[in-house]
Amino acid sequence: MKKFSLVLMGALFLSAGVMAKSADEGKAVYTVDPQKSKIIWTGKKVTGEHTGTVSVDNGEVHVNGESLELANVKMDMNSITCTDLTAEEWNKKLVGHLKSDDFFSVENHPHSVFEATGFKTGAGENQYMVTGKLTIKGITHEISFPATVEVRNGEVSAKGTAKIDRTKYNIKYRSGAFFKDLGDNLIYDDFEIEFDLVATTNAI
Repeated sequence: MKKFSLVLMGALFLSAGVMAKSADEGKAVYTVDPQKSKIIWTGKKVTGEHTGTVSVDNGEVHVNGESLELANVKMDMNSITCTDLTAEEWNKKLVGHLKSDDFFSVENHPHSVFEATGFKTGAGENQYMVTGKLTIKGITHEISFPATVEVRNGEVSAKGTAKIDRTKYNIKYRSGAFFKDLGDNLIYDDFEIEFDLVATTNAI
């Protein structure tokens, strides 16, 4: 009887080990490739708009089988550029202003981070409503936005556009919500981040 119990216990442990291994086999961590990834920002004002880029520092996407579990992306705010102003003087002036305390306070907050924790499937193929926490200037708020995410051949690609209310992150410069009679100097509170991210896999 004792010998049978030992055999049974051994079989149970072996079975549990096989089940755990099978559960882990579908998991993978994809590392964001900064060279292949792109983030474009657009800010609008009464008299027009400006657009530019921000580089990805690093990031990860965690996948379990065909399900997305979580993701994080760190953005290098020192890399911010303006792509629509061709005059060097005005371009440098705008980029310097964006890095100042009026906007992103880059000296004190060199990185912005997005951590995705929810992926709700949408109506179309590879369509998701992504929910997560965005941290800018050390201030964190939850945001949601639609995205197209594909997992294939050891690679994850994610594309989408998020609309951000800058005033939630203490960026109030020329905001109509805080200053009156701005006229043509008004800058709209919402700005957009368009992202095209690529990550490659490393098995857990």
